Amino acid sequence: MITQAQIDRINALAKKAKSDEGLTPEEKEEQSELRQAYVAAMRASLRGQLNNTVIVYPDGSRKKLSDAGKK
Repeated sequence: MITQAQIDRINALAKKAKSDEGLTPEEKEEQSELRQAYVAAMRASLRGQLNNTVIVYPDGSRKKLSDAGKK
């Protein structure tokens, strides 16, 4: 799980990178690590959401999305 403080830091580093000042090598490394953590959290969230999705067929039957792709 990523915290609001981490998201704020990602945004601050992105803003600084766009400015004339730029980022130091340490800040670039921190930005990379924070971005990787953010992407991992988003992927986990999406997987959880998709695992709880149910397809309802016209005949009224229901099947979990994770089971629907299996043959």
